[in-house]
Amino acid sequence: MIPPGLMISAPASGTGKTTLMLGLLAALRARGVTVQPFKSGPDYIDPAFHTAASGRASFNVDSWSMGRARIDGMVGNAAGADLILAEGSMGLFDGVAVPGECGNGASADIAAMMGWPVVLVLDASGAAQSVAATALGFARMREDVALAGVVLNRVASPRHEALIRVGMQALGIEVLGVLPRRKDLELPERHLGLVQAGEQENLPQLLSDAAEFVAEHVDLDALQAAARGGGGTVVAAASVTPPAQRIALAQDNAFAFVYPHLLAGWRAAGAEILPFSPLRDEAPDPSADICWIPGGYPELHAGTLAAAETWRTGLAEFAETKPVHGECGGYMALGAGLVDKDGTRHKMAGLLGVETSFAKRKFHLGYRSALITADIPGAAAGARLRGHEFHYATILAEPDTPLAQITDSNGLTVPETGTYRDMPGGGRVSGTFFHLIAESGS
Repeated sequence: MIPPGLMISAPASGTGKTTLMLGLLAALRARGVTVQPFKSGPDYIDPAFHTAASGRASFNVDSWSMGRARIDGMVGNAAGADLILAEGSMGLFDGVAVPGECGNGASADIAAMMGWPVVLVLDASGAAQSVAATALGFARMREDVALAGVVLNRVASPRHEALIRVGMQALGIEVLGVLPRRKDLELPERHLGLVQAGEQENLPQLLSDAAEFVAEHVDLDALQAAARGGGGTVVAAASVTPPAQRIALAQDNAFAFVYPHLLAGWRAAGAEILPFSPLRDEAPDPSADICWIPGGYPELHAGTLAAAETWRTGLAEFAETKPVHGECGGYMALGAGLVDKDGTRHKMAGLLGVETSFAKRKFHLGYRSALITADIPGAAAGARLRGHEFHYATILAEPDTPLAQITDSNGLTVPETGTYRDMPGGGRVSGTFFHLIAESGS
């Protein structure tokens, strides 16, 4: 049976929903409650924090890029848990203009689909009774989305809390928690969002502090009682075709952005993952069938990568006869060079001609639909893929053969096509700026 759930969301980014989510996961875990976390939307950093806080692998669910069957199968991972908590992205109703597979990517889509009431995190700073008006608007925006209650964040004083409660009581909106201002619990960020969980040396202490803070200021019993949805028969997860039987996967702080559901799907299909670290100057296992280099932060480690001779030489030898594919940061690392924010150019693997620069940053963000025009690991020419692009690199050159016809969520053509290059020994090196989420129609 699938347990009941809640969607933790907010009117906008920066309101404190991630801190609340992590505190809830850790606090409930300390109580002996088994919680299955999810992330609504394409964010690939938050799930690692969820996993650390809950002790269970967190997965993305996304209404634009995933079909209903795949989402139902993903939620089936919660079987055996006591409660589902899903963290939303951006504002509750924020999505794209043109719907995708089964929605526009808004967290509200997932909440409605799964029957999960919303716990709305409200930044109460600078207002009092007027905060209730915001809650009322969110409660009435969509008839198929239910509001479980609110958690007030950044409350200045008991008097401030009392004034806000007056407004909430007048509207019949339940206050599930009141969080005073607490600067030391804010997670550090960089240009793609939170600093990765694997880079947080004090993560266990931070989670412990967040659990204590949330347990003190949130009514955990009332919150659990508000959960709905669930029940029914677990639907088998939609299959994920692995790109090969044995996959050499770059995994370290420079290359960590790969969606958990893909790795889980590859393993479920019988594939073997062979991790290696370019930052430790390791090359892909030569016994692997393909090499996959995820996105991440190569720009923060460009000097180390440029000096990693074993990685570069071993990768070139591997690519001579076998497929190599890179996504976003992995694509940049496969290129000829990368210019860091200080204007210094660093030599990359040189297996593709792409040149990128962070000296003059250009923001690239959004869903991507791609018609692949050449075979890549896991997808044959003609396949239609859905994914997401998020980076600040300026493309200085992209000279190799175009890999795909790519459009954004509005159907407009995206000029960055990704590229590929065939090697003399029969291998193929390919790369794209978007992160694969699912094949279209799945």
